[in-house]
Amino acid sequence: MAGVEVVNVFTCRNAGGNPCPVVVDAAGLDPAGMQEVARQHGHESGFILPAEDEAHDFRFRFFVPNHEMEMCAHATVGALWLLAKHGRLPASPVRIATASGSVAGFVSATENGTVSVEITQPAGRVVPLSPEQAGDVLAALDVSRETLADLPLHNAVTSRVKTLVPMRDPEKLHALVANPVAVEAICRRIGSTGLYPYAIVDGEARVFEARQFPRSSGYPEDAATGIAAAALAFGLLHDRTIAADDRPIRVYQGRAMGSLSEITVRLGFAGDRAIGCLLGGEVAPTTGLAQAIAEDGRQ
Repeated sequence: MAGVEVVNVFTCRNAGGNPCPVVVDAAGLDPAGMQEVARQHGHESGFILPAEDEAHDFRFRFFVPNHEMEMCAHATVGALWLLAKHGRLPASPVRIATASGSVAGFVSATENGTVSVEITQPAGRVVPLSPEQAGDVLAALDVSRETLADLPLHNAVTSRVKTLVPMRDPEKLHALVANPVAVEAICRRIGSTGLYPYAIVDGEARVFEARQFPRSSGYPEDAATGIAAAALAFGLLHDRTIAADDRPIRVYQGRAMGSLSEITVRLGFAGDRAIGCLLGGEVAPTTGLAQAIAEDGRQ
């Protein structure tokens, strides 16, 4: 197997985060081999390939155990962090080709060696669900409308469509028990890649909690989902839950899994029009069992 390095991405106070296997030199892997890496590790996995044109520095591919993905934010952040640690980055910004389009990565290092990574996402699109669609989403989550905040349910997208479900409070959010079969069925009907229920923790401070139940990744829940957090930021802006400015939005995810993660989103504006966002978070080397699996894969 190709050399696999595992990092935790979107960690919170150097803990939690979403484990991400990355192959820094994936030129020798075909798609079946890439998917096999994701299957063996049981997580979204990132693969770094040479650029195919002069407009980019690298090409990234992403797999979950069940299929290839067009874009994976935490794998992109983790891959850039590893490239920086290996001293293989060109000057920032780094130009990355993905199946969902071009992404720019901004990588900086502090004097103590900490590497900070942010990546771009395009302006989000937000489409409210119909009453029938909303009812089917609530059935998949086994909740009633009384558990929701007084906000609409949306499909929102920057790179991959996520369904935003506004819960009344964090306690109800963390009590959710989703039915994976029902989640997959409703996601396919409404053109979504995952349900993203969220709750407002502190609206003025722009702090939110969220959970991600993916459509068909091969596991029931994600500890951190950057693409969903970016979609949420545009949903919040659409609903006027947040003001139209570039102050950081902090999304905490994974608490119900015992792996608390922190994702930061900063919206960008041209005048009063949102034109995209920067998505970032902390990265840490994986220790323990996940690292042992990674090292096993290198042998």
